[in-house]
Amino acid sequence: MRAQQRLLGGDISMLPSYEQHHVTYRDYDGRAVDALRFFGSQGWNAMRVRLFVEPEHAPQKHKDEGVCQDLDYVCRLGRRIQRAGFQLMLDFHYSDYWADPGKQYMPHLWRDTRREDLPDSVYAYTRRTLMVMKSRGVSPELIQVGNETTNGMLWPFGRLYPAKNDNDAPADVAPFDHQAAWDYLCLLYAAGCRACREVCPKAKIIIHTEKAGSWDTTRNYYQQLRRHHIDYDIIGLSYYPMWHGTIDNLGHNLDRMEWLFPEKEVMIVETAAYYSHENDPWATADKYSEFYPISTEGQTQFTRELVSELCRHWNVKGLFWWFPEENASGSEITKGWLNRGLFDNHTGRALPALRELKKFKGSY
Repeated sequence: MRAQQRLLGGDISMLPSYEQHHVTYRDYDGRAVDALRFFGSQGWNAMRVRLFVEPEHAPQKHKDEGVCQDLDYVCRLGRRIQRAGFQLMLDFHYSDYWADPGKQYMPHLWRDTRREDLPDSVYAYTRRTLMVMKSRGVSPELIQVGNETTNGMLWPFGRLYPAKNDNDAPADVAPFDHQAAWDYLCLLYAAGCRACREVCPKAKIIIHTEKAGSWDTTRNYYQQLRRHHIDYDIIGLSYYPMWHGTIDNLGHNLDRMEWLFPEKEVMIVETAAYYSHENDPWATADKYSEFYPISTEGQTQFTRELVSELCRHWNVKGLFWWFPEENASGSEITKGWLNRGLFDNHTGRALPALRELKKFKGSY
């Protein structure tokens, strides 16, 4: 059997915004480079791009964080990615702005949609989006149906757990019926996955959660998808050391996935680690330093150890860094710095963690 390459890449959804502001990316020695080509020279072969429904409706604070990726934007970037020889992972957020564990808010487009009609809306939107992309020469090889959906999506209807604010809970799920919530969420998944299969039959479908450090939560989630016969290919995980625990713990959970879900590929579709907290409005100097120092060396150590662990697992077929293109060296694109990218925010130079990622590539 012919060996296959693992997929190595990153979510570069902000790259065009940086380039439009004439930010300069530099290699390890300080020479100016084209970022996309440079990633390719480092062994990257896939890129992830997020898609919001109507980001013009996002609150200004989220626009300041980089929310702008509408269908036109994604088509342009996706076409460029594929023409450069990378595979494309399309990440449906099914929201007008960030969809993550703490917010999975209904987009403006569906704010008046009835609960019983929402699965049809998801199907129609997903199908229409993919058909538009194909008509513009973009056909993703991988598709995420939802983003970090451990707590459900398209709230309030697709919520998996009771709302903290009772006013935000759907009237017909009170008292909260957890199994009914799962049944409904899987209607949404089934609708999105069906559209993907119809329009992009060769694409692999990803269901993405962000509890890689919790085996009980992860096991239950994907067992529920199995019970509901959801048609997907890849278990997608977010893994960040500051929120999801040690790499050893991640490794134990990946071992269990090999045994319990042998039919599924696994990809780390988001990871990153801090190299600084400078100009970071959300963190103090030593926050999140319990596993790795908040320094360039700490970020490099994390990456080296993560790659070593992932290469131990036959079922792990992909690794994607989140927001590797952050680069504040030339212009302020976002409010504040996250300092989790792969370029120095002062100099624009590539950070040594990028070299470590290349070791993930190879055959399995």
